[in-house]
Amino acid sequence: MIYASSHQPSIVIVDYGVGNTYSVSNAVRALGYKKLKISSNETDIMAADSLILPGVGAFAVCAANLRARQLDRILQEAVHGKGTPILGICVGMQLMATESEENGTHAGLGWIPGKVVRLNPPDGAAVPHVGWNDVTASSGSPLFARTPESSNFYFDHSYEFVCAAPLDAIAHCTYGKPLVAAISRGKVFGVQFHPEKSQVTGLKMFRGFFNMVAEC
Repeated sequence: MIYASSHQPSIVIVDYGVGNTYSVSNAVRALGYKKLKISSNETDIMAADSLILPGVGAFAVCAANLRARQLDRILQEAVHGKGTPILGICVGMQLMATESEENGTHAGLGWIPGKVVRLNPPDGAAVPHVGWNDVTASSGSPLFARTPESSNFYFDHSYEFVCAAPLDAIAHCTYGKPLVAAISRGKVFGVQFHPEKSQVTGLKMFRGFFNMVAEC
């Protein structure tokens, strides 16, 4: 279903110098959403109905880029001051943690308490974790409202998010052991996998997020 432009939420993909912003943009546009910008501009971010925080690369670089552009402050105001829903993807999700141990200890945004730690799967499973994996979601999450109970998504990561509060983890996959595949607290959402690389299933997940935004 493609919505009329007047009923679409406005979307900003946060540009902080890292991440596959154009791949995410192409996936969202494929769903028919037209009120879409890639921007680091404070006015754009504060005016948006929804935000996407992508991420590719090392946590420390991503966190430093956010702070250098004052986007940590701007996003804090938008997400927790204004209540704008946000979806973090891969490192974008990990940035929502309290801290990461990747190449030293680095502070995250602290939106969902937890720590990002190096993957250490049993049975000699390869690191990084790259490829397709089944994801099982908790019932009731808007992110997975349009996907089957167990859906296949594409992963590419060497570190995992360990939530301080288990209820903040709304989906898991198994890679030698259970891993957090998605997190949520209030209007803050994050996924460890790449929906923009997950074909139809990824598009359905995006649709679930934006349907939730429209209902809000």
